[in-house]
Amino acid sequence: MKEYAAYSDYPFELQIRTVVQDSWSILDHKIKYKKSIPNGLKRRINTLAALFELADREFRAVRDGTAEEIERTDAYAEIEQESSIAQIEPEIVVDDSPRTYAPLNAFSLLRIAKHFFPGQDFEPHKVDGFTQQVIDLKPNISRGKFNFYLRETIGAVRQYKADFESRSDGTPLNPFTIMRHCLYVGDPGVFASLLTDRARESFDTWRAENKTASEPS
Repeated sequence: MKEYAAYSDYPFELQIRTVVQDSWSILDHKIKYKKSIPNGLKRRINTLAALFELADREFRAVRDGTAEEIERTDAYAEIEQESSIAQIEPEIVVDDSPRTYAPLNAFSLLRIAKHFFPGQDFEPHKVDGFTQQVIDLKPNISRGKFNFYLRETIGAVRQYKADFESRSDGTPLNPFTIMRHCLYVGDPGVFASLLTDRARESFDTWRAENKTASEPS
């Protein structure tokens, strides 16, 4: 190819490998005897090679499955439908399928967050950590219930955000902080620990002074 003409006088081999394939290549070079060796050792080497191949395949499957979950465009409509039911019925978590109380997980939390904060980038490890924090506090929380909490309270929390950030000592509230406030309004008995004492006191004071605005609809 024309763009490689400058390198035509330099023969070389280019290998493209996954991380696991590269790891096996390094280990394979360290195994000095591989051919004329006892069968027991040969079987161990073959087993090790098969495990690396399996790991490589499973890593790719996890990567592709993660991408598919994130790219699902119909998921929020399902979550919104569950939220309407979660508003009036007891919460019972079952398998993750349409029109059921599917459990909250990192993927559904990310979809909900992107709905309420369009254009915002969410770092995967922060989404994962926040999701686990919510589940630790309320193990049976469904994705519909989480969405319901945000839908019903985010208007008031955004008003508080505007007021708080306008103060001389106010700092910007990021989406995770806003979601923490929403959950606190939705179920203060369960989610109080999501806010620091100082943040909770400031928010409670504002809510008392703006009672109508801060009431969930």
